[in-house]
Amino acid sequence: MQNVVRDVACTVCGCVCDDLIVTTDAGRIVRADGACALAEPWFAAQGRSQRPVSCVDGTETDLASAVQAAADILSSSSLPLLYGLSRSSTPGQRAAIALGDRLGGIVDTTASRCHAPSIMALQQVGESTCSLGEVRQRSDVVVYWGANPLRSHPRHLERYAGEPEGTFVPRGRADRHIVVVDPNATETAAIADTHLQVAPGRDFELLWDLRARLAGQTDDVSPAHGIPAEQVDAFAERIRAARYGIVFFGLGLTRGTVGHQDVEALLLMVRDAHRHTRWSARRMRIPGDVAGADSVLCWQTGFPFSVDLSRGYPRYNPGEFSANELLERGDVDACLLLGCDGLGQFSDAAMKRLESIPTIVFDDATVETAWTPSVRFTTAAYGMHLPGTAYRMDEVPIPLRPVLESDCPSDEEILQQIAARLEG
Repeated sequence: MQNVVRDVACTVCGCVCDDLIVTTDAGRIVRADGACALAEPWFAAQGRSQRPVSCVDGTETDLASAVQAAADILSSSSLPLLYGLSRSSTPGQRAAIALGDRLGGIVDTTASRCHAPSIMALQQVGESTCSLGEVRQRSDVVVYWGANPLRSHPRHLERYAGEPEGTFVPRGRADRHIVVVDPNATETAAIADTHLQVAPGRDFELLWDLRARLAGQTDDVSPAHGIPAEQVDAFAERIRAARYGIVFFGLGLTRGTVGHQDVEALLLMVRDAHRHTRWSARRMRIPGDVAGADSVLCWQTGFPFSVDLSRGYPRYNPGEFSANELLERGDVDACLLLGCDGLGQFSDAAMKRLESIPTIVFDDATVETAWTPSVRFTTAAYGMHLPGTAYRMDEVPIPLRPVLESDCPSDEEILQQIAARLEG
């Protein structure tokens, strides 16, 4: 018998679209109305793969034995790493951080291999920000800088920044001017009103050129960014004339050798634009709940990622306490992965080290690893089998509702069982 669940939230990307209509039949999803090209395969895979709840060294075992094996690994470790958290939910993230604190380990999120430069930049210069609801209702100029949402966030334009009709943009797309700043002719650039094809690695020069023009200092400009002066002048004038502008920036801006300085320049440019009108900036977060992982870690420790708890109090130092660098240096001797998002961004040296040390993996049944972990727990997925909370890319919490049943426990339950064994 088919069952229809409305207003389902999708956690595949940072948009966390919460308007999907999911139809289930015989324990599987047969239809997901509103799902994008990224979400459709994820919904379709649910219920198809059956994995043991717990395995030790690739062999199925009972949950109690696997919990004991995980506790043994962590208790014998001199410096364990807990990494991931972005494919969990608030309860699981809190349990993981509590376990990291109990162990005196290091807790890092996928942000360290994603928007870490952005976080470091906003810590330095601040961030003029807003919710996606404000963008939908007010924005008449939308800038995508180093981002290609039609590929990375397929419904972003549809739901928030391009097509929706709003209070101050009643005609939707017709009332908006979309600008893409990117060295490549992306899918989003093809549908934009303006494409500024900045030279690769020259975003900083263009941003400071814009800052000079917004300040009226047109004599002090740089041609190194490769964009003609008249186009930069037109862009600066559009920034000044906007009623409400928004800059969404992505990994194309942060991946340079000085990505944090590029983002600092963008945030300062947005601040300069406030002398003329209202502008905001927003990161294009990619993993579904990486914003939640950062938020929960901030609640517990005061820092958003790369937190060392080995001295009994939290210390924060990106690079020194970031997962990739810790693994490259061989500083950690055990690793607990709560969701395997972000491993593809690790260096070869970091992956080689990860595969050589005891590892404990928590993930749902649809996810495979390239190596056999020491202990693997197959957990129920939040927003699929369990209720929970996911934080959208604008840090707005979105409630998650289950659509399927699962015999698998939650990551929170297993983490609490491991913590209880360690206490014993």
